Amino acid sequence: MTEYESELPVTGYPVTGAGLGLRRSMMGEDIPSGAVDFLEVAPENWIGVGGRYGRWLRAHTERFPFVIHGLSLSIGSPAPLDENLVRDIKSFIHTHGIRCYSEHLSYCSDHGHLYDLLPIPFTEEAVKYVAGRIRRVQDILEQRIAMENVSYYAAPGQEMSELEFLTAVLEEADCDLLLDVNNIYVNAINHCYDADVFLRNLPAARIRYAHVAGHFDEADDLKVDTHGAPVIDPVWRLLQDAYDHFGPIPTLLERDFNIPPLPELFEEVSRIRGFQNAIDADAACHSMIGERDHVR
Repeated sequence: MTEYESELPVTGYPVTGAGLGLRRSMMGEDIPSGAVDFLEVAPENWIGVGGRYGRWLRAHTERFPFVIHGLSLSIGSPAPLDENLVRDIKSFIHTHGIRCYSEHLSYCSDHGHLYDLLPIPFTEEAVKYVAGRIRRVQDILEQRIAMENVSYYAAPGQEMSELEFLTAVLEEADCDLLLDVNNIYVNAINHCYDADVFLRNLPAARIRYAHVAGHFDEADDLKVDTHGAPVIDPVWRLLQDAYDHFGPIPTLLERDFNIPPLPELFEEVSRIRGFQNAIDADAACHSMIGERDHVR
């Protein structure tokens, strides 16, 4: 165990409530403090950015708790780990007081960026390889990172299930989980498994926060993770299942294109908060009933 691992707890959330992904297209629009509880950006889109964009970001990191979700760490790539990028991210984290850094459990480069998230083979060899690279990132950053369960459309060289691979990497690397609810739904349809069974077998103590998003229906048996549409009812229900099982995890709404006016996004964020509050209210009710029974 390294020094930073002994200082940081395995449980606990870096943020609370319901958040929103902050995009440059939102510049000039007002984000009231009560509309969201936290914000998220991709660090690669902001590292080294100055001028009015830099000032705009800084104004928001001073007002809201922030998390970052990386795009190009390419943790499963056969190419050497980009340690310069990791050090830039470390500086960004310290400059803006970032609460959590997460990345995709996938790869997007091989001596050049491929501009897509490609699936890592679900094999024991890949578990060892990826976990070693995650541990190296954590050593450079001197903090834990969270890996996201990703959507995928093929499983080359598969030797284990997606769930087995994901949990093995988290355990071997001793890192955390960014739980993407929409990706579970999309993968469950595309690869014919039970989304609720997958969800309930995730390691609760490693979850740091969750993502929820919309997707594109290519066909009844093919869903494409796009972040370009409103969240649909089955995904909302799966999020409620997550809250029923794990409690009200901090949850962020992602929207990357076809971005509607902010009030529409705030309505979806408010829906997240409503589900969270319902769980809290139910827990409080059960607690009061338990106290009355104890008095009797």
